[in-house]
Amino acid sequence: MLMKTKISAKETDKTARAAGKHVLPVRVYYEDTDAAGVVYYANYLGFAERGRTELLRELGANHHDLKANHNLLFAVKKLVVDYQSPARLDDLIEVETEVTACGAATLDMRQIIRHEGKPLAVMAVTLVTISTEGKVLRMPKEWRAVLRARCI
Repeated sequence: MLMKTKISAKETDKTARAAGKHVLPVRVYYEDTDAAGVVYYANYLGFAERGRTELLRELGANHHDLKANHNLLFAVKKLVVDYQSPARLDDLIEVETEVTACGAATLDMRQIIRHEGKPLAVMAVTLVTISTEGKVLRMPKEWRAVLRARCI
């Protein structure tokens, strides 16, 4: 018998969006787990990358357009992770992403990966905008305005 979750991903996503957060549901596959049957620690970073990418896409800034039209890329400058509990095969986890600060060339985010509401990993991420040559570049003013509007 299939078990129904208490709150659907769609309902959770609506609540999070109202609070300025983006929520990405992710299913844990066999390839995500280690020999112990839990998600390998480095794979949380990939889940978080997807969450950040989808938040930016929702705001109208996809990676291809940023590079092609503005010669801009986002690079991780700093990342701190507090692993609290493991995810397991077939879990439906949620990657919650929110903007906490936006500077001229930096973007701070908090990300929480959850399963059934329980935090699994909590991350503080600082991104920097760089050119394709690796030089730090300022974000366009209109992007900063949009991102600052999403700050908690």
